[in-house]
Amino acid sequence: MKPLICIVEDELPQAELLRYNFENQGFHTLTVGDGLEALERIEDELPDVVVLDWMLPGLSGVEICRKIRQQKEIKHIPIIMLTARGEEGDRIRGLEVGADDYVVKPYSPKELVARVRALLRRSKSVDGEEFLEYANVVMDLSAHKVTRGGEPVHLGPTEFQLLRVFLGRPTRVFSRENLLDKVWGRDVYVEDRTVDVHVGRLRKALNLVKGPELIRTIRGVGYSIDQDAQ
Repeated sequence: MKPLICIVEDELPQAELLRYNFENQGFHTLTVGDGLEALERIEDELPDVVVLDWMLPGLSGVEICRKIRQQKEIKHIPIIMLTARGEEGDRIRGLEVGADDYVVKPYSPKELVARVRALLRRSKSVDGEEFLEYANVVMDLSAHKVTRGGEPVHLGPTEFQLLRVFLGRPTRVFSRENLLDKVWGRDVYVEDRTVDVHVGRLRKALNLVKGPELIRTIRGVGYSIDQDAQ
């Protein structure tokens, strides 16, 4: 599945240049030119990396970075600050509020793509832990095994990937569109109903092991894994 890069840049030529270079290198892109809108889209789309301009209308890049790091559901997302500010004090400020990297304009698009790839590798080594755990469900990613209360849970490949998404952000409500993108990919056409079927299979498999309901259905919105689902 292609990584999604959120480009937050209010200068249209710069945004288009970035979009072209990232898509040419096999990434999906989401471009936003306003700070407040950017924060909303990041919360909704959960991109793999945010390329964030310092100076933006609505909300500055520094404030967006700070707010991302304060929110549990999106604080893990790697951020590259992109700006004309080259002074050491500005670079330090950007890193102190939570940026993972800092690129000063003018920059090489190829170098920026390389920096994003490096961030993705680092985030996978940190985020892609060997185990994910919530309530009494443990997912061993390296062994491709799931247990609940120590008992094995048998899942098909799609149900395994769904559970991985849920366990990565416990209690977060994922829309069907979110799940389609994260499990099946943005390049594949799958009906929303397919998500319902696989979530149903996941729920059934988890419930075969004694314990409370964990998959929560939010009618008209989506699904989450939540120990308060009942």
